[in-house]
This record gives sequence, C-alpha cells and structure tokens, in this order.
Amino acid sequence: MNRTGLLTALAIAAAVGLLFGFYPIFDLELAGLSFDPSRDGFVQASVQPIGLWLRDLSRLIITMVAAPAFVALAIKLLRPRQPLIIPGRAVLFMIATLALGPGIIANAVLKGYWGRPRPIDVTEFGGDQHFVPWWDPRGDCPGNCSFVAGEPSGAFWTIGPALLLPPAWRAGTVALALAFGAGVGGIRMYGGGHFFTDVVFAGVFMYLLAWLTHGLLYRWRATRVCDHTIEGAIERAVLPRHEALRRSIARLRIAFIRPDKGS
Repeated sequence: MNRTGLLTALAIAAAVGLLFGFYPIFDLELAGLSFDPSRDGFVQASVQPIGLWLRDLSRLIITMVAAPAFVALAIKLLRPRQPLIIPGRAVLFMIATLALGPGIIANAVLKGYWGRPRPIDVTEFGGDQHFVPWWDPRGDCPGNCSFVAGEPSGAFWTIGPALLLPPAWRAGTVALALAFGAGVGGIRMYGGGHFFTDVVFAGVFMYLLAWLTHGLLYRWRATRVCDHTIEGAIERAVLPRHEALRRSIARLRIAFIRPDKGS
C-alpha cells in the first residue's frame, strides 16, 4: 500500500470536492437521471424488489468478508491458549476499520450530525427539505442523513481486507472492492438515497482509513506490531478471567459432590 494510492485518493477528493463545491447543481443533475415525475418519483418504485435483493446481497458479502476476523477473535476469547486461526494484525485491522469506518465515522458521526438531506427528500424532487452542497452540514435533515453514504461505506470497507492479501492478488481484489463500493453506491443513487458526492467521499474516507490503519500496523516502524504481540495481548487479557472461572467451577463441583459429615 504505497503513496500512489494515497495521492490518488486525495486527488479524487480535491477534484470532486472543488467541482461539486463550486457547482453543486451537478449533484442535482446526476440525481435527476433516475427521477421520473410520471412514475411518482425516483425509479426505485418500479425496481424495488430487485433493489432490495441487491442491497441484501451486498450486506451478505460484507458479512462474509468480515466474518473470519470475528470468528477468529471469538475462538481466541473462548480458548485463549489456542493460536488465532488468522494473523493477529489481520484480526485487529479488519475489526478496527469496520468499527471506525462504516460504524463510527459514516453512520454514528457524519450521518447523524451532517444534516444534508437525501435526494428523495429535497424540494427539487418533490420533498420538503432544502438541498445543500456536500460541504454544508446545515441542512434540514434531522438524522440518518445523506452525507456520507452508509451502505457504500460498508462496501468500500472491503478495500481494507483486500490490502491484506498477497501482493499478486492485491491489485485485482482492490479493484473489485472499488467496483463493489461503486456498484452499491450506484444502487443507492438510483433510488434517490444518496447524491454522487455522498458515495465518492464514502469511498475516499474508507480508503484513507484503511491506508492509515495499514500504516500503523504494518508499514511504519515506530508503530507497527507483530502478530504474536496482538495474540499475546488477547491471552493476557482473557486468561485471568478463564482461570477465575475455572476455579469457581471447581469449587462448585467440590461443594456438590462432597459428602455430608453425618452420612
């Protein structure tokens, strides 16, 4: 994961941010491509079953990608002396980026407090809220707002796990992850759920988070750790509790099987 990717992500953010910041009408025009007043609004009304199926499929893919890290951690917590089934840094990387990216940055912070209305809610498309450009958090949306796109953030999160694969596979899987995020974003745009800039910045933020976390754990000498260090930290945190539980169970067994003195 080199500086070229970082510079590319920053260049995309700058280009899209400036263009759509000075000309926010572009966001409305792109959203309007799937808006049809003769069919009662956005096209999602006529393809809702397909759209819902695709959204469920995307959630399933994200769950399947994330599952190995959570399964590995769960087994380690239950059997702390057993080695992790995948490397410790991979477990930490995947869980941390998923929690921080789609979980906190996208859904808890930005979508909760950046009051940009969704396309389906703005007056230009029959809603009752005022359109604001991507950089303006002072919109009418009270919560679960448009910026940044939540489901595409989860899809773009798969960039991170792709970066953990062997170098020979990395470029192709990162491209697939970008296509996955763009596809989920396109579905949400098509149904009036998000503007173009909501999707672009979801991808930029998830990539930057993956780049930073990967650097902290793998690339930068001052902060990188080894897999055994993480595995050992989990063991040290869990083993005392396991030992305390084992002793408690042993005492209960002795209490139940100890014969009465008068028998």
